[in-house]
Amino acid sequence: MRVVQAIWLRHAALLGIDAVVAIVCLWLAMLLRFEGRISEPYRAALPVLMVALAASRLVANIGLRLHRWSFPFSGLPDAARLGLAGLLGTGLFMSAVYFLQLMGPPRSVVVLELLLSSLLMATVRFSPRLATLYLADWARARRISTTRTIILGAGAAGELLLRDLQRSRSHDYKVVGFVDDDPAKRGTIVGGRPVLGATVNLPELAAQRDITRVLIAIPRLPAQRIREILSTCASSKLHFKILPVSFVYLQERSAASMLQDLSPEDLLPRAAVSFAESTAASMASGRRVLVTGAAGSIGSEICRQLLRSGAAAVTMVDINENGLYMLRRRFEREFPTAAIAAEVADIRDAGRMRDLVGRCKPEDVFHAAAHKQVPLMEAAPCEAVKNNVLGTINVATAADREGAERFVLISTDKAVRPSSVMGASKRVAEMAVRAFARRSSTRFCAVRFGNVLGSAGSVVPIFQDQIAAGGPVTVTDPEVRRYFMTVAEAVGLVLEAVYVGYGELCVLNMGEPIRIADLARNMITMVGLVPDAGVRIEFTGLRPGEKLFEELLAEDEERTTHVADKIMAVRSPAPPHDTLDRISELVDAAMAEDGRRVLIHLGEMIPSYRRGGVPEGGRATSESVARET
Repeated sequence: MRVVQAIWLRHAALLGIDAVVAIVCLWLAMLLRFEGRISEPYRAALPVLMVALAASRLVANIGLRLHRWSFPFSGLPDAARLGLAGLLGTGLFMSAVYFLQLMGPPRSVVVLELLLSSLLMATVRFSPRLATLYLADWARARRISTTRTIILGAGAAGELLLRDLQRSRSHDYKVVGFVDDDPAKRGTIVGGRPVLGATVNLPELAAQRDITRVLIAIPRLPAQRIREILSTCASSKLHFKILPVSFVYLQERSAASMLQDLSPEDLLPRAAVSFAESTAASMASGRRVLVTGAAGSIGSEICRQLLRSGAAAVTMVDINENGLYMLRRRFEREFPTAAIAAEVADIRDAGRMRDLVGRCKPEDVFHAAAHKQVPLMEAAPCEAVKNNVLGTINVATAADREGAERFVLISTDKAVRPSSVMGASKRVAEMAVRAFARRSSTRFCAVRFGNVLGSAGSVVPIFQDQIAAGGPVTVTDPEVRRYFMTVAEAVGLVLEAVYVGYGELCVLNMGEPIRIADLARNMITMVGLVPDAGVRIEFTGLRPGEKLFEELLAEDEERTTHVADKIMAVRSPAPPHDTLDRISELVDAAMAEDGRRVLIHLGEMIPSYRRGGVPEGGRATSESVARET
């Protein structure tokens, strides 16, 4: 009730001010017209004219809802509404004079009063916002932590971002202007700030105006353009933030609150792949699922998406008890009504896998557990086979025995023409899954990924730690390139592969690979440091098992069908009929800790496998790697 009363009091006060403004402006117009001495006939008629004018203005202002004015958010449409109310009020006033047969004021007085009333009513309504903006700017200017900032993009999103920043005192950005590549905008003023030049002028402008921050206000800016901007500003010590969404979405939320640091995901050389939840994830609703490697980056995201999609029960399996415990606690908070189980288990233990799958009775099994660090697996080939091959067979056998409907193996692009033990072990795991698919009623599928941005042990968090420590940032080779994808894309591919059923082997078309040296330089530039000056990049040489270039498809897999959402369903020859027998011999060698025999078996099973991406005695070259692959 008190809130309603306060609102009505504010409306009444604003209308009262409008009435006083009309009366005062009519009197001032009369004084100006008659040079300070109003003639007697008009002086006698003035009180009645004042009442008629005030009533006319109040009717017009109420009709156009000027009494409901929003002082903090007034803008151009409100100014147009105010001007229209002024004209309407004058029209009503002249109609009242005519119909009531009053002594009308001179026409010059009518025009003067309209101009004066409109000016004063606009002042009353817009001055609080202007005062707020100037006070906020003044307060920010007095702070020691104020950051001189430029906005990249003088379009709708840039103007909206500036307005949000001007209204708020909860940030330290002092916007000095815009840059925009549209020649028509150069030299113009947007929201009181000048468009100072084009993107190529950023280094010069940063030096001249002491700018340390760039806010990118061009939502969904192509990754290629972002890389060009970072390259242009590599020596300027500029820190970047970006608006990640469209202007339509910005209209529903504060643009300033959505600013985020430019991230490696923004550098992906393609538009992000989006998988519709309605066609894949929604099909998981009501399903019983089991996820191995659940405490890892991919496994935990699979669990999250399945729980979000309404899975009836999710059993999370991992040997990392601490990670699994924390994951279960987090999911129990996020999904309090879901059936979540956490099981500490080693996938190399066949009995444990049989018992676990037998108790859980999953309809769908996601096998994400694996050893993935290439240099460590080069030194421990038996461990790679035990975990990546034997572990896969154990989980697949249990799923087959208990009649699971679907089984999916998470594989890697390093399985294509492998030069590492890790890649070779994942290729054998793919062969095992395809062999199971030939004889089982369970739908077996392998999904091949590139590098997952931000996953544990991957290059991005390593670079971030090295940059935070002041360098050096270590890159194996200036020409090494890798395919990248986000965790969300990886999980989307898993869900599509499993629930839509594209085939036994699915691969995501990830566009062009990224040069790791360029990624390192861009990540250094993002945080306002200078590559090779502020933070040194050090080339260490390819490690054992690494290649300069990764591939998505082997020669016998290139007859593929593009299905949807950039997923490729791979068609390749069926594995030999004795595949599982040969895998058994490989596993026996690993269990006997016979590393030499493990390598021999891997070479026999995978003719394209050439151990070691680095030639003996020196650094790899693109020619040597090409010969080996």
